[in-house]
Amino acid sequence: MTYSAQLRCIAGCPGGHRLDEIVYRCRACGGLLEVAHDLEALRARSAAAWMKLFDDRYKRTTWPFGSGVWGKREWVAPHVRDENVVSLDEGGTNLFWADRYGKSLGLDELWVKLCGNSHSGSFKDLGMTVLVSVVKQMVQDGAPIRAIACASTGDTSASLAAYCAAAGLRAVVLLPAGKITTAQLVQPIAHGATVLALDTDFDGCMALVQRLAEEPGVYLANSMNSLRLEGQKTVAVEIVQQFDWEAPDWVFIPGGNLGNVSALGAGFDMMIELGLLSKRPRICVAQAASANPLYLAYKRGWDQFEPVVAQPTEASAIRIGNPVSFAKAIRALQRHDGVVEQATEEELADAAAVADRTGMFTCPHTGVALAALVKLRAAGTVEPGQRVVVVSTANGLKFTDFKVRYHDGQLASDTHRNAPIALPAEYTKVRDAVLGSLDTSAAEPG
Repeated sequence: MTYSAQLRCIAGCPGGHRLDEIVYRCRACGGLLEVAHDLEALRARSAAAWMKLFDDRYKRTTWPFGSGVWGKREWVAPHVRDENVVSLDEGGTNLFWADRYGKSLGLDELWVKLCGNSHSGSFKDLGMTVLVSVVKQMVQDGAPIRAIACASTGDTSASLAAYCAAAGLRAVVLLPAGKITTAQLVQPIAHGATVLALDTDFDGCMALVQRLAEEPGVYLANSMNSLRLEGQKTVAVEIVQQFDWEAPDWVFIPGGNLGNVSALGAGFDMMIELGLLSKRPRICVAQAASANPLYLAYKRGWDQFEPVVAQPTEASAIRIGNPVSFAKAIRALQRHDGVVEQATEEELADAAAVADRTGMFTCPHTGVALAALVKLRAAGTVEPGQRVVVVSTANGLKFTDFKVRYHDGQLASDTHRNAPIALPAEYTKVRDAVLGSLDTSAAEPG
């Protein structure tokens, strides 16, 4: 069976474009594009057969099925030839049973999808493997692409640089100077990318990179490029697969440029269309209160979406005031009976700290999602018997400065601070400190 897909306008304008065509917006209306698969061809294989195929491939050694993305290639980019797949073993990440944390919230089943357990340390790898693979094939087929460029708050640039380095392609990244962590900055530098640190915020970098992508030979890698979202949608499929092909009741997703919620929504929609699921989970998009345009639009009943000037936040990767994928995100939320919640700096910092006390090591963006869960659970919107999944977007090791400053008492809150105890190397003092600590409940969550 031959499978195919094309780019189409989300507003329904007629016509389509090949996946290897250099186009990012509808040429008729200027709206966003999405990848549309030939569902009739995909329906020729039964839902049970798709499940078995994906299970048989999952994390196997046959190229390229070690990848959690390319093991579902027919649903992603079926035209990419094996020799052009650029994979760093993305996907296949742990669905962490957050039992202690969940019980502290009165939840029977709380799971955290650790998408940051990936090559570059973030979920961005899931989309970048698809985009860079398609570009590698385009170049092999004669396309005059000289570099792939992105604007980034850190993780996108790290992922793009890693995959371009593996493919032998040139990466160009535009970063807001002084607004990302050292770990995020050094990744694209180490991979040989051309790194521009600009005196602006992410939205300013995004405006510039879109203009740069109009230059001959420069290809755009940000999430307005629908190829990225095709890889990211496999998170939804993998979550369901890890639950033996059952959907959770809720999925919580940190929201910045809003491509991820669009992607996961598309993954759940595709499983509904092809009969692998009978119900959609509800989705909550969690935004930092310092960068909350989607939350404000939700509170207005979706009557209008207005960009904001994003303010400083520890959740730097979602410090975005004018998200490109807002229209796709709103559509996904409406299809999934979705809600939007926000978290203050105090709330996200404390939520991350409490989660860490139960064995996690969360990035601040996951802290935003956990804080939103705390609020919805307190309001009764999320019920005790429901199965809840929080999507953790990045590895906490990329944000150690956030952890250090929290436990040093330098953030907006330090409610769960656990500072080192400085002592002389004298046994009695050490003994008293250790035994005294056993009389406290410092290790308890919440």
